[in-house]
Amino acid sequence: VPQVFLVVALCELLVSPQPALKACAEGFLEEELRLNSELSQLQFSEPGGIMYNPVEYVWEPHHSCVTHYCQVLFLGMNPASFDLAQTGVPFGEVSMVRDWLDIGGPVLTPPQEHPKQPALGLECPQSEVSLARFWSFSRISVDSPRFFSYHCFVHNLCTLLFLTPRGCNFTPVKLPVKQPEQLFGICDVALCWQVQLLGVWLVMGVGRLAEQRAWWALSGLMPHVQVEGLVHLSPHNPQANKDWEAVAKERLNTLGMLSLLSK
Repeated sequence: VPQVFLVVALCELLVSPQPALKACAEGFLEEELRLNSELSQLQFSEPGGIMYNPVEYVWEPHHSCVTHYCQVLFLGMNPASFDLAQTGVPFGEVSMVRDWLDIGGPVLTPPQEHPKQPALGLECPQSEVSLARFWSFSRISVDSPRFFSYHCFVHNLCTLLFLTPRGCNFTPVKLPVKQPEQLFGICDVALCWQVQLLGVWLVMGVGRLAEQRAWWALSGLMPHVQVEGLVHLSPHNPQANKDWEAVAKERLNTLGMLSLLSK
């Protein structure tokens, strides 16, 4: 069961010439590499002893994702087993990444690959309801991924995937005492820089934990950056199973953001 908590950040940027967008994407990727280098120095004990860093072994498709879709921010807590860890796209359900976003590229083998969680890339046969639910909502709302990319980009607060010895993934908040604080301290600084780089002014936490994390990480940017909340889309959330798409549309409409995603 994926323990992914999304933070959704929506912003409308001024129309910029292509070179400016390319420079923005390159700056974002450089900051990710810097963040990964800093995170690689940390040591995690069980249950976080097994760790994947997808940005390293799925760099080519991830680079393609950022280069083509880096304008607006949808931010997840950290990767799950079948999104960024497989496709290079945060919250990227395999079929949607391959067939709608049209992103691909080689996927290498993680240094500590767990036998129950192999990195299969776009050949991965598994999917998850929450991933499909998110991208189905996006696909229904807009005509094309290019229109989606004009306003929206998907990213993770933490780029690391944590696995238990049994191969189950979990969020960093479940790491042993003091380790989450150390990890998020590094990620929060990077997030603030990324939000300012992209010009984000509204951050929406999908799920209470994500909303609280966004408040904590971005408190220094308020009131210029607004933080709101949206019900989590996991199938283990009864509210989401009642029609998450309708709930999401109503919430975005209330905030005046639905027009950014309307056909």
